[in-house]
This record gives sequence, C-alpha cells and structure tokens, in this order.
Amino acid sequence: MALIWDPMTAVNLVLSVIILVLGYWGYKKSNDKMLLYVGIAFGLFGISHIATLLGFKESLESVLIIIRTLAYLTVIYAVYTVALKR
Repeated sequence: MALIWDPMTAVNLVLSVIILVLGYWGYKKSNDKMLLYVGIAFGLFGISHIATLLGFKESLESVLIIIRTLAYLTVIYAVYTVALKR
C-alpha cells in the first residue's frame, strides 16, 4: 500500500493530533467536558486524515463521511453546551 502524502492532509493530521492531546489534557486539568468533546472531534478528523494518507480515501469514502459527520456533530454539541452555560 502506497502512502499518499498530500501536504495539506499531513498538516491537518498533525493539527488534529495536537488538538486531540491538548483537549484531553485540558479536560484532565480543568474537568471541562467541552475541551474533551473538541479533542474527540479532532481525533475523529485525525482518523479520517490517516485513512487518506494511507490511500483508503476511495475505498472507505462512505465510512470517512460518517466519521467526519460525527466529528462535526461533536463540535456542534460542544459549542451548544457552552452556549447553554452562559
């Protein structure tokens, strides 16, 4: 299997992993669930980027759409939860 190294996908993958780790770390320090939700969402984006980098984009397109949709819904839920707190 050839590694498809699209520079933009690689940058998005690195940023997704960084935000995932920071979100989890922030949740552990402050017990703020919004940070955890955002971290999970970016972790899901990272999974879709890993699949793209490994060349599974065409064969797993429907699965990747579901993963990205879950990530978007998680971010929307996190923002909605924060909006309700204010």
